[in-house]
Amino acid sequence: MNELSAELTFLLWSVAITFIQLIVSLLGATVQHGLPTLAGNRENMGPTGGWAGRAQRAHRNMLENLILFAILVIVAHFAGISNEFTVLGAQLFFWGRLAYSFIYLAGIVWLRTAAFLVSISGSILIFLQLV
Repeated sequence: MNELSAELTFLLWSVAITFIQLIVSLLGATVQHGLPTLAGNRENMGPTGGWAGRAQRAHRNMLENLILFAILVIVAHFAGISNEFTVLGAQLFFWGRLAYSFIYLAGIVWLRTAAFLVSISGSILIFLQLV
């Protein structure tokens, strides 16, 4: 069995972050709205606020960014491109997204933006190795 590249490993762990965000988001929505409401059709369900709302938004943001990161990592993998910049890009994406998750949940606005920019710079680094 082949060992995963560093980039694919960071992609795998980024998926783990996304899954954990989903669980936290669901727990928060359950606390605020109750399981019967969530198990229903969710019609007329009010917005989820506070930390639970931030957890939902962080998860949704991760999904949006994970798609781009995954495509870049997979294209680099199939193109046989793996170097210090693609590895650094994967590291920046993963650690930036991990920090973003905690910072957004805590509600720290400017630091959240900085963590987001770190993660995006990782994707840009990988992209630049492909073009």
